[in-house]
Amino acid sequence: MLLAIDAGNTNVVFALFEAGKILARWRIATDPRRTGDEYAVWLLQLLEIRGIDRTRVDRIIISTVVPRALHNLDVLSRSYFGIEPLIAGQGNAAYAIDIDVDEPRSLGADRAVNAVAAHEKFTGDLIIVDFGTATTFDAVDFNGAYKGGIIAPGINLSLDALVGNTAMLPRIAIELPQSKSVIGRNTEDQMLIGVFWGYVAMIEGLITRMKAQIGRPAKVVATGGLAVLFDKVGDLFDAVEPDLTLEGLAVLAERAAS
Repeated sequence: MLLAIDAGNTNVVFALFEAGKILARWRIATDPRRTGDEYAVWLLQLLEIRGIDRTRVDRIIISTVVPRALHNLDVLSRSYFGIEPLIAGQGNAAYAIDIDVDEPRSLGADRAVNAVAAHEKFTGDLIIVDFGTATTFDAVDFNGAYKGGIIAPGINLSLDALVGNTAMLPRIAIELPQSKSVIGRNTEDQMLIGVFWGYVAMIEGLITRMKAQIGRPAKVVATGGLAVLFDKVGDLFDAVEPDLTLEGLAVLAERAAS
C-alpha cells in the first residue's frame, strides 16, 4: 500500500493508494513547526479509525512546496513506518519530463507532479489550472514537456486582501452566486459578484491567451479544491481531476518501483 503525501502551502494531504486507487485521504493544516511525532499521533489514529494496520503501508512518497515541512514528514516515514520515503523530483522519483523554462529548479513540486499526471491521463497539449493558495496555469505540450505557466493570487487570498484592507466589508463565503444578475443589490452580493465572476473572467481570459500562444488545440484540466465550484459555470474546463497531484505521486511511485 502506498502512502502519498502532498504538502502544500495551506494543507498537507495524505492519501492511501491500493491497486492504483485512492482508498482513503486526510488533510491537516500546513504548519512547518509540526513535528514528525505530532503527524504520527494524528495519522495513526486516523488509520486505526479506518481499520487499517500501519504495517500495510510499504511505500511512501512525499511532494512539498514547503521545504521546512520535509524533514518532519521524513521523520514520520522513517520512525513510524520504517520506510525511507521517495521525494518527488529526486532520485528514483525524478519527474522524467523536460522542464523547458528559464529556471527549471524553481518549478514547484506540485506543478511538476500535476504535469506528470495530466500527461499520463490525457493526450495532446494541455493547460492545467490548479486552484490552491495561488491559482496556477501550466502549459504541457503533447510530448509531456512543461513549457511554463502563470501564477495568480488564489481566490481566497484575494478575498482576504479585500476584507483585511477595508473597514466595513464583511467576510463572505465563496460560492456560486444565486442571482444571474451581475449588478448586486447589497454589499454581500456585490462582493460575491466581484470576486466570483471577476475570477471567472480572469480564468477565461488567461486560458484564451494561453491557447492562442500555444497555437494548437489544448485540453484544459482543472484541479484543486475550488475546481468543482468553477466547473459549474459552464465550459471553462474539458476535465476536472480533483486528485491530480496525488495521482501524479502514485505514477512516480510506480515508476520508481519498476
